[in-house]
Amino acid sequence: MKLSKFFVPTQKEVPSDAFAASHILSIRAGLFRLLTSGVYSVLPLGVIVKNKVEKIIREEMNAIGGNEFLLPALSPNELWNETGRLDDFGDIIFRIKNRELVLAPTHEEVFTSIAKPYINSYKNLPQMWYQIQTKFRNEARPKSGVLRGRQFTMKDAYSFDSTWEGLDASYELQDKAYRNIFKRCGLKFFSVSASSGAMGGTRSEEFMVESDAGEDLIALSEDGKYASNIEVAESFVETVARKNSNLKYEELHTPAIKSIDELAGFLGITDKSHLAKSRVFVIPAKSENEKDKYLLALVCGDDEVNETKLMKYYGANIRPGHPEELLEITGADAGSIGPIGLKNNNVEIVADFRLQDADELISGANKNDYHIKNIDFKRDVPGIKYNDLRVVKEGEYTKDKSSKLRVAKAIEIGHIFKLGTKYSESLHATFLDKDGRENPIIMGSYGIGIERIIASHIEQNHDGNGIIWEGEIAPFKLILINITPQNEEITKFCETLYDELSAANIDVLYDDREDLRPGFKFKDADLIGIPVHVIVGEKNFKNNQIEIKIRKSGERIIIDKNDIRGKINELVNA
Repeated sequence: MKLSKFFVPTQKEVPSDAFAASHILSIRAGLFRLLTSGVYSVLPLGVIVKNKVEKIIREEMNAIGGNEFLLPALSPNELWNETGRLDDFGDIIFRIKNRELVLAPTHEEVFTSIAKPYINSYKNLPQMWYQIQTKFRNEARPKSGVLRGRQFTMKDAYSFDSTWEGLDASYELQDKAYRNIFKRCGLKFFSVSASSGAMGGTRSEEFMVESDAGEDLIALSEDGKYASNIEVAESFVETVARKNSNLKYEELHTPAIKSIDELAGFLGITDKSHLAKSRVFVIPAKSENEKDKYLLALVCGDDEVNETKLMKYYGANIRPGHPEELLEITGADAGSIGPIGLKNNNVEIVADFRLQDADELISGANKNDYHIKNIDFKRDVPGIKYNDLRVVKEGEYTKDKSSKLRVAKAIEIGHIFKLGTKYSESLHATFLDKDGRENPIIMGSYGIGIERIIASHIEQNHDGNGIIWEGEIAPFKLILINITPQNEEITKFCETLYDELSAANIDVLYDDREDLRPGFKFKDADLIGIPVHVIVGEKNFKNNQIEIKIRKSGERIIIDKNDIRGKINELVNA
């Protein structure tokens, strides 16, 4: 490709709304351009990289027996209603006004609807289907460029099996393929256990790239043996010691106290573990004939409630109670809520394991400006349940106490799920087994964000001058820079070299632009990030020499022009 005919609108200025390195450099290097909030155009250089990522994905998916589909972005509301996900996704789904259609954020329902009429016997199983398709999610606050957008490209794959052992095998195949894909894309990645969220299912694993640009928090053990999304991470923490003092509980007047920190200051205590923090949640009714249910979740005052863990136990629809609902449910506003004397009797109470059977606790009195001290969960809160509700913290030990945890930011680049029969049961997709019995198809779902791979590669491979592409997804292996295009002999040499390299199927970008200073061309080459720079100028050429620069290391090599082809082959095939 010749730069004189290639649209690569590089720019010096840093976009005012960009903070992540990948966002800044992908705009400056001319890969993407913002159209409207969360929506980006992919420019020619970006298309080349995107196509290379997709080629790798297709090769690895086909290697495990994948069949490629291309499904519509539009799908009918009724299909989503059958699985309940129209409500589960809520405002994240783009809906077409005056039409019973949505722009699909994912395609479990559509793939299952295709499988339903055709996969009706165990003889048709297993199946592995995939597509690379545009998805849409109505992100409330899109940011970090293509890392969190409203329109993006995803490879989503789906396995269909007749047995749970078959699902295990399909899952392992996808896991292996994902690792191959990310390695070939030049990423330093790791996998973590994760929440299935609105996807449903059992086992779930995320593939992550550690980065300050990430929006996910992960917990990693110092010995490298444990990694988990913070949403589901567990740790070892000592429980609150039971004192068996049998003190009677009593009210405390706590005027204008709204937070745990304010309460600790008011009481003059530093250990917040005996301050039971209360959060109210609503479990919406599933039908008009049912009523909403309510949940009071309690953790130690120095902990935070992990809402994703609550979703695992009580369903994806669970939500925090709105301020206007709290008074009706508990009898008090936020800051004065606790487990004793709730206004509504239909409130389930659950506490974190750290508080199991604890006593001498302090929590809200369900009366504004009052708290209760000496609460004994074992004595005073009949029917209380216990579960893992808290968010793990930096420096805590792993569950087996073998290593400490650190908490870091990360970018999710892929996610695999064992869906089980959630979708096949909802959509009545069944097959007959060897004995003629009808069973729901057992499914898995596997997704990769294409633009996220590109952005993650840039996050891990850049410097102050621009991108540093590596491996198979580099848009070009080499950039040939003619710094004196007015010299006919040099231009002829460059044209011949360019033609020879192109004929040898070496991805080469030829900077043949005229009327540009050498410094401008060098800056563009560094910004775009091509791995090898071949620089042809008068000073070296008159001595029959060519300069080569290695983008990553900055190393410069002077080569006899007769040896340049061999050296290029050596470098691009290294």
